Amino acid sequence: MRKFNIRKVLDGLTAVSSAASASSAAQQQQAGNRETEIQETLQSEHFQLCKTVRHGFPYQPSALAFDPVQKILAIGTQTGALRLFGRPGVECYCQHDSGAAVIQLQFLINEGALVSALADDTLHLWNLRQKRPAILHSLKFNRERITFCHLPFQSKWLYVGTERGNIHIVNVESFTLSGYVIMWNKAIELSSKSHPGPIVHISDNPMDEGKLLIGFESGTVVLWDLKSKKADYRYTHDEAIHSVAWHHEGKQFICSHSDGTLTIWNVRSPTKPFQTITPHGKQLKDGKKPEPCKPILKVEYKTTRAGEPFIILSGGLSYDTVGRRPCLTVMHGKSTAVLEMDYSIVDFLTLCETPYPNDFQEPYAVVVLLEKDLVLIDLAQNGYPIFENPYPLTIHESPVTCCEYFADCPVDLIPALYSVGARQKRQGYSKKEWPISGGNWGLITQSYPEIIITGHADGSIKFWDASAITLQVLYKLKTAKVFEKSRNKDDRPNTDIVDEDPYAIQIISWCPESRMLCIAGVSAHVIIYRFSKQEVTTEIIPMLEVRLLYEINDMESPDGEQVPPLPTPGTGSNPQSIVPQSHPSTSSSSSDGLRDNVPCLKVKNSPLKQSPGYQIELVIQLVWVSGEPPQQITSLAVNSAYGLVVFGNCNGIAMVDYLQKTVLLNLGTIELYGSNDPYRREPRSPRKSRQPSGDVKDNSFSRSRSSSVTSIDKESREAISALHFCETFTRKNDTSPSPCLWVGTTLGTVLVIVLNLPPGGEQRLLQPVIVSPSGTILRLKGAILRMAFLDTTGSLVPPAHEPWREHNVPEDKDEKDKSKKRRPVSVSPSSSQEISENQYAVICSEKQAKVISLPSQNCIYKQNITETSFVLRGDIVSLSNSICLACFCANGHIMTFSLPSLRPLLDVYYLPLTNMRIARTFCFTNNGQALYLVSPTEIQRLTYSQETCENLQEMLGELFTPVETPEAPNRGFFKGLFGGGAQSLDREELFGESAAGKASRSLAQHIPGPGGIEGVKGAASGVVGELARARLALDERGQKLGELEEKTAAMLYSADSFSKHAHEMMLKYKDKKWYQF
Repeated sequence: MRKFNIRKVLDGLTAVSSAASASSAAQQQQAGNRETEIQETLQSEHFQLCKTVRHGFPYQPSALAFDPVQKILAIGTQTGALRLFGRPGVECYCQHDSGAAVIQLQFLINEGALVSALADDTLHLWNLRQKRPAILHSLKFNRERITFCHLPFQSKWLYVGTERGNIHIVNVESFTLSGYVIMWNKAIELSSKSHPGPIVHISDNPMDEGKLLIGFESGTVVLWDLKSKKADYRYTHDEAIHSVAWHHEGKQFICSHSDGTLTIWNVRSPTKPFQTITPHGKQLKDGKKPEPCKPILKVEYKTTRAGEPFIILSGGLSYDTVGRRPCLTVMHGKSTAVLEMDYSIVDFLTLCETPYPNDFQEPYAVVVLLEKDLVLIDLAQNGYPIFENPYPLTIHESPVTCCEYFADCPVDLIPALYSVGARQKRQGYSKKEWPISGGNWGLITQSYPEIIITGHADGSIKFWDASAITLQVLYKLKTAKVFEKSRNKDDRPNTDIVDEDPYAIQIISWCPESRMLCIAGVSAHVIIYRFSKQEVTTEIIPMLEVRLLYEINDMESPDGEQVPPLPTPGTGSNPQSIVPQSHPSTSSSSSDGLRDNVPCLKVKNSPLKQSPGYQIELVIQLVWVSGEPPQQITSLAVNSAYGLVVFGNCNGIAMVDYLQKTVLLNLGTIELYGSNDPYRREPRSPRKSRQPSGDVKDNSFSRSRSSSVTSIDKESREAISALHFCETFTRKNDTSPSPCLWVGTTLGTVLVIVLNLPPGGEQRLLQPVIVSPSGTILRLKGAILRMAFLDTTGSLVPPAHEPWREHNVPEDKDEKDKSKKRRPVSVSPSSSQEISENQYAVICSEKQAKVISLPSQNCIYKQNITETSFVLRGDIVSLSNSICLACFCANGHIMTFSLPSLRPLLDVYYLPLTNMRIARTFCFTNNGQALYLVSPTEIQRLTYSQETCENLQEMLGELFTPVETPEAPNRGFFKGLFGGGAQSLDREELFGESAAGKASRSLAQHIPGPGGIEGVKGAASGVVGELARARLALDERGQKLGELEEKTAAMLYSADSFSKHAHEMMLKYKDKKWYQF
């Protein structure tokens, strides 16, 4: 632990930017108070940046696969991402470096490996036997485009179909091409004059591995004999094919077509289909063919022992169903169920009891991958109910507009939110367990509660339990239900300031200790909520309307100490204060016909039933002023100990006492300065113009500016950008701290407002709160983002708060006496300090950070964070029993600085600011955690803590778990004796180099993957590789135990897991004879 002397700490600064400010800071310090020693424990070795987990629905999904033995689901996306899902809480994200779209995924079933085919004509083999899957091999096709892949169960030979209609064969162990190729011109009729089109399907006959069914897009299907290298049968149809599926006995297959028909073919009757079905076609009476329908994009044919087979398909609706939602159709015997989906279907898979294609399939569920959702349908229950989805895939249910992240919350919060959220759950789900149940959870090494709050475009707010790198929704609050909804567009009030999403959440201010919640919405509205476990009905919703003006007049210059007259509760004498008991009758236009005194939204005037959870305390709305709409709110803060909420925009600042329901402060930004205004500002013309002019720092700019440049005008106004309630020294000569509000603006000014609060209990509701500017003004470069306060030991002084209590239950006498005496809890050590001891204000702007000693107001440390860019988010957070300032810059850098000395501790280039979504949602929190919205549907979490990075490997779940492959179906005595049953094929003999020769070198290029040596265990695939893998695991165990010193090896696999793996392999083969392998 190093001790830092405030006089000398700047000698240790390495950053060039801080050197410039060192001399001035040292001079100020010598003039300051007595020497203070603050111990700083954080060093740069405490910091390391890495991504931890990604939550949410995979953005723009494009491919789907399922391992029926491991019970793991894989989803590929159009941006080359790969998401793997096991049991709830086990999920994993990987990324193909090229970023090309994933067109198909194929599991090596029960092997812990997966093949991905990409739109850039590459194949990749992923090893899933490590916690962070890695690519073992890649193969890049140079001359042909990949369209379809097929890997038979327990085979190491992957069939790859191309756009030219050829089929190549890849050995998945070595990821090399076989010399065996099926050329399109050999597969189709020699007499055929046209090209059959790309390959859309490949599969082997379930009963005979030597026969390969090849589907060409044009409508031709070929049954190819692999041994004799010629076509056995050719089936031609005049409609394009989208997909093909076998009956498990291998005597029939089904094709889906572009005209909405299904054709069922007997293998030995190629001349015409055995049956043609148009599932959604209207049957015409005179025997004509039904009208064509939309293409059936996919069909699956699944058999059951006890009854009729299932035919499951997507698409195929008739063309006259305009506006009908996408459907999945389940045909079972004579019944046809049409299941409507909320989004278009990307792909679907039927989950079956067996991995063997030549056995009765016994389907039990269908996984449907939609454009923006994942749905699982239970086939075993009547009515095909859906399973309740346990993954956090609903982040984007309405687009996310803002995020907040709270680590190390009070421990009772998550249970409280869960209990009120449990009542919101939908009913009617399947009674069965979620069928995707593979993998194992990681070790939980972090035990503190974490909560993420997301605000959405429809006005909803979701609370998520984010503890220990998982995510689960706890509770959803709909803020829009307090407002009247317009039924159609014509009915909408013309006071709207946004065209769509008028309830969208912009800012969330939450006090976890008191559970007070405050939100600011896009229609210049603020709602304050209290948490309650009781249901209440609110007869009249308490509301206030605030007129926030931006005015500079030549005639009057408001005095700094002037405060608007304070109304006594219930009188309503002040135009800013409206009696909450009755709804105001606002006039919609002023004398000159301009819209005036109207809010953007209309609050309901009927009683509102409020369920347990967050309940409305007060609604505040900014109103139109003389034809000018209210400006959107730029900052917001709530304090439960003081009973106050404050918010600001580019016009000014307003403070409301939510206990007395009165407006305490309503000032234009300029009025905050009083006579100390450092800026020259243009006065508005006496006539009330619609567009008031903005702040102007530069005279030349002001002269040349025409009056029509209104957008610049609004932008250049000084907006309120940061607000912080605290108990500190407000003026230079203060001897003791007192409650106050620190206000930061976009021009880099910090102003202090003094709060004079009445005593607690009943007096708090009767006496007014007195608010007055202190005259204290501090300056920084760039807009103010964040403020915090440290005590004399350098510990964070949190804002005062009230502990949560149930407000909807009448208090007994003892409680009332207690509440009279109750003072706000300020957890800071400052309350017990001697008067002479000082505090430190930490202020972070877009450009720099300063630490200011209080009450002297000397700047003792300064750090220029960035010269060429600007800080998007800055947070003062705790880490390793200390605190630091964490910043995310628009140039993509993440930086941390020690407090109070502002030494640079971490500076890592992480990601460039590619869109506003990242800027709007990035946030840091305690214990080295951070997050942002990486896509419209996904949250990316990261850590900047060295300790979390080291523990991450243990915390991550395992996707692969050793599972015994089910026994193959019994062929039966007579079938074994007289032939029939499944025919096996020695593919090695056909496709190996000795028989097929080498493939053309120019056709495809092999690229070794970055998976490294730890991935070899996933490479030995297929039944052939099982023994090799058992031997490998044993060798590895001995080898790795010797190298246990190596940290990375120890992280990847503990010796324990090797012994377990090897032991399981040994048991698996102990009782088997040589011919059973």
